[in-house]
Amino acid sequence: MEIILASASPRREALLAQIGVPFRVEPSRVSEEGVGAPGDPASFVEQAALAKAEEVARRVGDGLVLGADTAVVIGSQVLGKPAYATEAHTMLQRLSGATHRVYTGLALVRVEQGGVTCRRSTHEMTRVTMRRLEDREIAAYVATGEPFDKAGAYGIQGRGAVLVERIEGCYFNVVGLPLARLADLLGEFGVSVWEDERGAEANR
Repeated sequence: MEIILASASPRREALLAQIGVPFRVEPSRVSEEGVGAPGDPASFVEQAALAKAEEVARRVGDGLVLGADTAVVIGSQVLGKPAYATEAHTMLQRLSGATHRVYTGLALVRVEQGGVTCRRSTHEMTRVTMRRLEDREIAAYVATGEPFDKAGAYGIQGRGAVLVERIEGCYFNVVGLPLARLADLLGEFGVSVWEDERGAEANR
């Protein structure tokens, strides 16, 4: 069954390709703002991921649709993607010298002949501790433009890596797609990330 990634994120595309899973991209048209208030971040990211996957599932005839949503949380505050430089600067000041949590929700929706036959969702959480950052360092990072399409205003896989002192948990979750958790979820639908390798070995 074809796997369809319901996301326009180049980072998620790269991670999915990294584990050798064949897929195509069909970005979701769902806005996270329409999912509901993130009182419980874990439930929120799962609901958002499921909403994205289901929206794409309604537009495809057959396939296994993967939705994902990531939230950065410090205390009880959820940090989204900054719209402008001062907002990014404020977010990074808030994260400086502190530990925050990154949640990613995953959802898989199987659609056959236009009808949903199965859906599952799960999530991963990682703790990230930032170095204590000087304002000039924050300003220099914001000036790179990297923070603007990232929840929490930083990208651990890019130049934002130097802002991070340590993490506890899955690194790939912070990038936006927890791969071990995803492999487990795919397994619930009978999909193995090693499928192609087994087939190649049998054909030698």
